[in-house]
Amino acid sequence: MPDIPYYGTYARFDTASKKDAAVLLGADNLVGDVFDIEFITEEGVRTAWMKNRFGALVGFFEPGTSRELSLCEAKGFKLQALLSFIAYSESPDPGRYWGEAALVCYDPKDAAAFECFTGNIAARMMEGIRPEVDLGEQGFNKVIETNGSWKPTKTVPLPPKQAGVALLKTRRSVSEKMIEQGRKGNKGCYIISWVFLLAVVAGALFGLRSCGII
Repeated sequence: MPDIPYYGTYARFDTASKKDAAVLLGADNLVGDVFDIEFITEEGVRTAWMKNRFGALVGFFEPGTSRELSLCEAKGFKLQALLSFIAYSESPDPGRYWGEAALVCYDPKDAAAFECFTGNIAARMMEGIRPEVDLGEQGFNKVIETNGSWKPTKTVPLPPKQAGVALLKTRRSVSEKMIEQGRKGNKGCYIISWVFLLAVVAGALFGLRSCGII
């Protein structure tokens, strides 16, 4: 395989516990968000964690992925993870929250091209599209030649449906998009998003009451 100054793949991450996963399910962690990678060493084992834009560690990668990311760090690469989806598995007991992220690691000298490329990848992921990020030499050269505007045509499918597994987040919802606009300064969208959420909750409660559940 050609030795290019880039590493990209989709990788699974897990959460420390169901309680710790609560923050991952909120509006602070949206599909398409770009996370930093932080390493934590415990009992001689170095593990790569995803850190969101608010400074929270929300998920960790398995040893093989952590090792690859450590090698990228040793090369001086910029390490980033883009949230692709969040899932819940009933087994093993008592259940587990997990997900996948697209890893995009590159030489800082190519930052201008790959910041643009990463932004394009993130925008497509927000709509539920998972572009290929394992570029190879040809794809890498395309990114550099176009200063990041090139978009991969190949996509990576979501995992097949399995009993006891639910995909909780695979794209950005309308309310999440409005919350994000509010964070960027569009207060009207922020207010509307909360009105929308309250309406959804009120509708759900009305339905439960109508069925005699509450």
